[in-house]
Amino acid sequence: MSRLWEKGLPLAQRVLRYTAGEDHVLDSRLVAYDIKGSIAHAEMLCAQTLLSQEDCEAICAGLEQLGASHEKGEWQIQLEDEDAHTAIESRLTDLIGEAGGRVHLGRSRNDQVLTALRLYLLDASEQLSSHVAELCDSLRNLASRQGDVVLPGYTHMQQAMPSSVTLWCGGFTEAFEDSMAGLGSSRRRMNKNPLGSAAGYGTPGLNLDRELTTKKLGFAETQNPVTAAQLSRGKAEAGLLFELTLLQQDLGRLAADLLLFYTQEFAYVDLAPDVTTGSSIMPQKRNPDVLELVRAASATAQACLNECLMITAKLPSGFQRDAQRIKAPLFRSIDLAVEGIDIMSFVIDGLSFREENIHMDDGMYSAERAYALVAEKGIPFREAYRQVAKKYAE
Repeated sequence: MSRLWEKGLPLAQRVLRYTAGEDHVLDSRLVAYDIKGSIAHAEMLCAQTLLSQEDCEAICAGLEQLGASHEKGEWQIQLEDEDAHTAIESRLTDLIGEAGGRVHLGRSRNDQVLTALRLYLLDASEQLSSHVAELCDSLRNLASRQGDVVLPGYTHMQQAMPSSVTLWCGGFTEAFEDSMAGLGSSRRRMNKNPLGSAAGYGTPGLNLDRELTTKKLGFAETQNPVTAAQLSRGKAEAGLLFELTLLQQDLGRLAADLLLFYTQEFAYVDLAPDVTTGSSIMPQKRNPDVLELVRAASATAQACLNECLMITAKLPSGFQRDAQRIKAPLFRSIDLAVEGIDIMSFVIDGLSFREENIHMDDGMYSAERAYALVAEKGIPFREAYRQVAKKYAE
């Protein structure tokens, strides 16, 4: 097996282990997208008479076969492959012969990985939005079940004004709908086709049709000039990571409310028995560990964002191998978000408010009384405020 860049010179195994890093594991999720990009590239080469029709058909059929067998778990990327691109091309050549070596004409691993990554991110951002939509449905269903239950609204951790389960659910629903809009906005930088920019400086002497691959792959536009592709590394990733950080913060605040409501002092909510865990020493305990872990996840999300931003900060233009290290925090944050969204949907679906335990302090109606004085007597609000405040100063 020969890696795409090898020239017959030896490579120390320890150098391979260090430079490949986690790529042979992380790239598993990119295999289908790399194959999609490779098929579009082969078809473009054929359309430009840079590849024969016979070779193009063999390449495309072989790639589809490799994609199906990978999905079935029949082969995996190995450390010796280094990454998905070598794993696919070497297996393609084994499968169809020397025609497999023709597919790399007019591209580099640099634009190849960026193409696969962007195709993956476009799908991932849509899937994340669908998970968030399900969480919004869970909150709406809770509001439908118990929306009329009155809750105290808090400022400065003190009872402040009346609220309700409908208002509580509605606030978080809007926050998560905003996250879906943010995820949609993050797609702008993902939706540019880098394929054909090669190592960052194009393919002099080759008549490539980059617009054709843009169309075949469904990108919104072709990224130009070719030098922009590598300069943009990390931007689409950071944009998505930023939105995931905000999303995780909202998940954390939702978890924080429920943790407070679940204490014996509040006892506002019951959690379904199958979402709580036990104590190893205290027989009476049922612990809301899941909510605590969701609350903590925003720190990981922000760390992933910071890691991505710091990797690319102050890099010179052109391809730099540093960008390889973006994958791990990017994938970690995406997976963490999906897990957190789904587990919170599950918690909300089994949640119930204990109306009998929710006590409203009389002072919470003070603002309403001040508004009533303004309406009844026509006095300025500040005067009404003072009159109502006297009652609580006595």
